[in-house]
Amino acid sequence: MTNEAAQVCPICGVKIVKAPGGDRVLFSVGAPGTRARLWARVCQFVKKPGCINSDPALIGETKPTDPYQPK
Repeated sequence: MTNEAAQVCPICGVKIVKAPGGDRVLFSVGAPGTRARLWARVCQFVKKPGCINSDPALIGETKPTDPYQPK
Protein backbone atom coordinates (compact mmCIF):
# COMPACT_ATOMS: atom_id res chain seq x y z
CA MET A 1 0.00 0.00 0.00
CA THR A 2 1.22 3.44 -0.80
CA ASN A 3 0.19 6.67 0.83
CA GLU A 4 0.51 8.67 -2.39
CA ALA A 5 -2.92 7.47 -3.57
CA ALA A 6 -4.55 7.84 -0.15
CA GLN A 7 -7.77 9.77 0.37
CA VAL A 8 -8.83 11.06 3.78
CA CYS A 9 -12.52 11.56 4.45
CA PRO A 10 -13.23 15.06 5.80
CA ILE A 11 -16.31 13.72 7.61
CA CYS A 12 -15.04 10.72 9.59
CA GLY A 13 -11.26 10.99 9.14
CA VAL A 14 -10.60 7.47 7.82
CA LYS A 15 -7.95 6.93 5.18
CA ILE A 16 -8.73 4.97 2.02
CA VAL A 17 -5.76 3.70 0.01
CA LYS A 18 -5.65 1.98 -3.36
CA ALA A 19 -4.47 -1.62 -3.07
CA PRO A 20 -4.32 -4.65 -5.35
CA GLY A 21 -7.62 -6.46 -5.06
CA GLY A 22 -9.57 -3.39 -3.91
CA ASP A 23 -9.37 -0.28 -1.79
CA ARG A 24 -8.36 -0.67 1.87
CA VAL A 25 -9.86 1.46 4.62
CA LEU A 26 -7.54 2.33 7.50
CA PHE A 27 -9.66 2.84 10.61
CA SER A 28 -8.27 4.77 13.59
CA VAL A 29 -8.53 1.58 15.67
CA GLY A 30 -8.45 -2.03 14.56
CA ALA A 31 -7.59 -3.92 11.42
CA PRO A 32 -7.93 -2.43 7.94
CA GLY A 33 -11.26 -3.03 6.25
CA THR A 34 -13.17 -2.44 3.05
CA ARG A 35 -15.37 0.34 1.74
CA ALA A 36 -18.37 -1.93 2.41
CA ARG A 37 -17.40 -2.27 6.08
CA LEU A 38 -16.93 1.52 6.36
CA TRP A 39 -20.36 2.03 4.79
CA ALA A 40 -21.97 -0.46 7.18
CA ARG A 41 -20.34 1.07 10.27
CA VAL A 42 -20.37 4.80 9.52
CA CYS A 43 -21.39 6.25 6.17
CA GLN A 44 -24.96 4.98 5.97
CA PHE A 45 -25.74 6.72 9.28
CA VAL A 46 -23.80 9.99 8.87
CA LYS A 47 -25.01 11.01 5.38
CA LYS A 48 -23.16 14.33 5.23
CA PRO A 49 -21.98 16.13 2.09
CA GLY A 50 -18.30 15.53 1.42
CA CYS A 51 -18.24 11.82 2.31
CA ILE A 52 -15.73 10.06 0.04
CA ASN A 53 -17.47 6.69 0.43
CA SER A 54 -20.89 7.36 -1.05
CA ASP A 55 -20.56 5.78 -4.52
CA PRO A 56 -22.41 2.42 -4.51
CA ALA A 57 -20.21 1.19 -7.39
CA LEU A 58 -17.11 1.59 -5.18
CA ILE A 59 -18.70 0.33 -1.97
CA GLY A 60 -19.72 -3.05 -3.32
CA GLU A 61 -21.88 -5.60 -1.55
CA THR A 62 -22.50 -5.26 2.17
CA LYS A 63 -23.27 -8.40 4.12
CA PRO A 64 -25.10 -8.39 7.44
CA THR A 65 -23.19 -9.94 10.30
CA ASP A 66 -24.48 -11.11 13.63
CA PRO A 67 -21.95 -10.42 16.42
CA TYR A 68 -23.67 -13.04 18.58
CA GLN A 69 -23.31 -15.81 16.00
CA PRO A 70 -20.57 -18.32 16.94
CA LYS A 71 -17.72 -18.49 14.45
